[in-house]
Amino acid sequence: MVTQTEVVTTAGAPRRGTGRGPRTSSQHVRLGAWWWALPALALVLVVIYASTAAGGFFAFTNWSGVGDFAFIGLDNFVKIFRTPELIGSLWNTLFLAVGFLVFTNVLGLLFALALNRGLKSRYVLRTLVFMPAVVSPIAVSYIWKFIFDFNGPLNQLLTGLGQPKVNWLASPTLALWCVLVVLVWQNIGFIMVTYLAGLATVPVELEEAGALDGAGPFRRFRYVVLPMIQPSVAIATTLTLIQGLRVFDQVVALTGGGPAGATQTLALEVYQEAFTYQQFGFGAALALVLSLLILVFSIAQQWATRDRSEKGA
Repeated sequence: MVTQTEVVTTAGAPRRGTGRGPRTSSQHVRLGAWWWALPALALVLVVIYASTAAGGFFAFTNWSGVGDFAFIGLDNFVKIFRTPELIGSLWNTLFLAVGFLVFTNVLGLLFALALNRGLKSRYVLRTLVFMPAVVSPIAVSYIWKFIFDFNGPLNQLLTGLGQPKVNWLASPTLALWCVLVVLVWQNIGFIMVTYLAGLATVPVELEEAGALDGAGPFRRFRYVVLPMIQPSVAIATTLTLIQGLRVFDQVVALTGGGPAGATQTLALEVYQEAFTYQQFGFGAALALVLSLLILVFSIAQQWATRDRSEKGA
């Protein structure tokens, strides 16, 4: 006769198997994760990496886009740095990238701080500030082109104030600033949302504790808020830097690179050389230079905005 204690002990004991159990669910998840990701990985490999490799290959040739080609070594790259117009395009690109990086992040952060807490109408104001970011850059550029027109609203306002009209987009000095204004105006809302996401992680108690300790608004921002939104700063500055270096739509719609090449950028040069002048090899070399420029500046920016609290970095 089996006693109650033996029954409990037998039921509670682990079942002895043959040493070959069923697969765990984690193995199925890991296997499934690879399978469903394969189409996306294949698309990325073909569209991005394969096309980039092909462009890098043709950068060392004289291919016109059709027909045969010959390898010419580094001649395309030597021509780039010996052409004054291309050097000017490089400086214009750097000017737009740095200006876009600074102004967009500063204004986006100020809007985020102003609309973070307190105002009852902050959700409506956030929507209004963010709205330009969802509009096509070409459409926004044509609207601003109408505003900057010699007989447009901006000059009519100046005339009403007793000031002379200005050739905004026809002036070699002002045209590049006009492009920068359009870039910054359209992207402030997107950067504001990025900073709002970071500010949402800052506990209110820490700011209140700093205020009780006598820290003013600037010191609270410098020593409490800014260190905690460091990831948002890194993301926002990286996105604006890359977008500023490859600006294309706004230049095409506003000025077409003029007047006299004053707003010409590397991205526009790539398009014109490859598809307008049928010098695909030279355009590919310009694209490779632009890609390397973006890579170097992105790495430098990531290093500058890294988290220095980790391991005493």
